Amino acid sequence: MKVTYLIPGSGDNFYCDNCQRDTLYVSWLKKLEDIEVSAIPLYLPPGEKNFGSEIGKEIFFGAVSLYLKEKVPLFKSMPSFVDKILDSPAMLGFAAKQAGTTNPDGLEKTTLSMIRTNDPSRKNEIKRLSDFIAKSGGTDVIHISNALIMGLAVQLKYALGKPVVCSLQNEDDWINEMKEPYQTQAWELIAEEEKHIDLFISPSEYFKNFIISKTGIHPDKIFVVPSALEVVPEEMMKSIPESPSIGFYSRLNAMNGLDRLIDAFIILKKRNTHPGLKLHLSGGYTSDEKGFIKEQTTKLKNEGFENDVILYNAFSGAQKQSFFNSIDLLSVPVKKYDAFGLYLLEAISFGVPVVQPNTGAFIEIVESSQGGVIYSPDTIEKLADTLDEVLRDREALRKMGLKGRETINESYTPKAMALGIIEVYKKALGKL
Repeated sequence: MKVTYLIPGSGDNFYCDNCQRDTLYVSWLKKLEDIEVSAIPLYLPPGEKNFGSEIGKEIFFGAVSLYLKEKVPLFKSMPSFVDKILDSPAMLGFAAKQAGTTNPDGLEKTTLSMIRTNDPSRKNEIKRLSDFIAKSGGTDVIHISNALIMGLAVQLKYALGKPVVCSLQNEDDWINEMKEPYQTQAWELIAEEEKHIDLFISPSEYFKNFIISKTGIHPDKIFVVPSALEVVPEEMMKSIPESPSIGFYSRLNAMNGLDRLIDAFIILKKRNTHPGLKLHLSGGYTSDEKGFIKEQTTKLKNEGFENDVILYNAFSGAQKQSFFNSIDLLSVPVKKYDAFGLYLLEAISFGVPVVQPNTGAFIEIVESSQGGVIYSPDTIEKLADTLDEVLRDREALRKMGLKGRETINESYTPKAMALGIIEVYKKALGKL
């Protein structure tokens, strides 16, 4: 079976949950017999930190030309060589570093265009992409990373005569940041165009039900395949850190609740129930978040705790290992309901337990892995109290993390994830 996987690039500045999921999908599908996977990037270059080397280098629907065509009508009639100049590696590399590539402000119409299945402005690029796939040996299944690009996938489906499978994860993060009436229009368009998608994959029961509530997609069209990680080798782990330490591993922004964790950390420092308590931060950020980061740094400085916070410059490789080996537990108290939370599995795979609010898919992960604690209500005070309580017995906390590690090694295996995806592909092929 030949599979074409279309993946929007996001640059390399921050930890991207969807990006990590996509590279896991691709890398493990490639390990299965009789499966050939071609991963094709859209919009921006695939970053090594987020995607590794699993994804091709030729980029389609380059972000620069796409943006200019939306904003300046003149560019819609420009010859193809202008697109090549605008979407050169240098231009796309520059665009990937800009804040605007990670939020929808000014990109609302472009978003609707990529959801809409009959948009004629994509004709030339669809032809280029379909020719590229054909010259590369063709495909049996087209798999797209999220519902925000379903329009181009459907056009590709009818150009190649192949079924489309669409992953679902955190589309609401982008759509909910859009201005009205675009926000409402986006959900209405997904509801209208979903009939062209053969099957969907959700990472959790929570997000499956959420998407059904927003779009009316029939439950039988959405299959739940949880993301999975390889458990790290024991030699990469170490014993309980010297000082009691709390970790945060995700994009360092307000949506992911970094300010909440810092506020809870300040409460604990003032209580002084855990002498020497440290806060370790990893995950990166864009230029959009610099003001937010400065606010948090100032808050810590004003309280006299700035020297108790350690910021890691990288979120992969040796620094990732060092980060997880330096903390007793991980907490990412997001302010929205997350579709999954692969960063939780990242922690548990190192034997680090998690402390999460009772929102989104978190309870599914914590209950099934037995690798953490859920708190409710979702307040800063309750977070501080929960962290305080679990840190009182660090040895018990460590045992909880190791139990979670053992459980995900049995239940959240990448091979089981890949086989689950293959089953969805087979069902999609049977619908032709």
